[in-house]
Amino acid sequence: MPQIPWAAMTPFGFSLPGRVIFGRGEAGRAPGLIGALGNRGVLVHGADASRAAWLVDGLRAQGAAVLAVSCGAEPSLPMLRDALDRARSQGADWVCGLGGGSALDMAKALAALIPAPGGIMDHLEVVGRGLPLRVPPLPCVAIPTTAGTGAEATRNAVIGLPDHGRKVSIRDEGMLPRLAIVDPALTDGCPRGVTLASGLDALAQVIEPWLSCKATPLTDALAGPAILPGLQALMRLMQAEDPEARDRMAWPACAAASRWRMAGLARSTGRGRHRRTDRRGAWRDLRRAAGPGAGHEPAAAGDMPRLARLRADLAPALACPPDAVPVALADWARAQGLPGLAALGLDPARHQAVAEAALTSSSMRGNPVTPGIGDLVAALSAAA
Repeated sequence: MPQIPWAAMTPFGFSLPGRVIFGRGEAGRAPGLIGALGNRGVLVHGADASRAAWLVDGLRAQGAAVLAVSCGAEPSLPMLRDALDRARSQGADWVCGLGGGSALDMAKALAALIPAPGGIMDHLEVVGRGLPLRVPPLPCVAIPTTAGTGAEATRNAVIGLPDHGRKVSIRDEGMLPRLAIVDPALTDGCPRGVTLASGLDALAQVIEPWLSCKATPLTDALAGPAILPGLQALMRLMQAEDPEARDRMAWPACAAASRWRMAGLARSTGRGRHRRTDRRGAWRDLRRAAGPGAGHEPAAAGDMPRLARLRADLAPALACPPDAVPVALADWARAQGLPGLAALGLDPARHQAVAEAALTSSSMRGNPVTPGIGDLVAALSAAA
């Protein structure tokens, strides 16, 4: 995507995992790399323990003592408390997350809290004290098996609080993984629905920093060139399993979280799982249901040069005129089977309240336009 000049060079900074290894087949190096961090560790995996057997066996073959922890759903406070009690008794040297964003978030939370002298509530935002970590986290290794959340490149872990009806974060710069291994082969055969939802998540996360008013030369270099290839790869995967498309889809997902942390976020009434730290947290998977843009834009967005470039670049892939791209993308996602917000449990009567809460989110500070309540309600209605 051609570069668009900035009105002014805004100061910026960025942080990334200590080391990122990217490429098909690179996960085979994991046992040796993790084992070098110590002889005892905690491995967090998804619901199917058999998918982690290769890594558990590889670590144990090196003499490592491994405690396997299942995280088959988005981590909640009760799940975290139970896992933390077990993990602390392990005397761990490291924590590894192997799975989707939920497993990676649980791993990052455990790495942060195992050595922490206080309780969980000392560090939870919003409902807890939100205190910074006083003791450095254990080394954390993140190995994603889906292409979408970007949790391997974030410094927070999202935790659900069922009793409060919301999700909040534990957040600290030290929570960035020591090592991220992004192997597209681990996403091969991922179920179609998960591929669609996570792929849209990744697309939203490269579109947002491109459009953000906080865009920088670095975010442009990372996000812009990833948008169209990401969409093309996702469209191919909706037709057939394709290792090459899996490889191309893994890259937009890999550094997506780094991009939106560097640039700020655009409109976020439909944020995904890893940013539900405010009053919208009770509503699950809103961004995935909405899809990038949800087919709706505020009227003030009409003269944005970055949006115009995005529309022009995506129009051929969607076989539509540039001005029709937002609606065409939303229609395509829905045609592939993406459920609407109502199917995910969001009552239309709540749209106004969700929109009002969204306006208070820090994510809005990166928005290239200032939406009104009406714009946000319209976006939610379009995604219903």
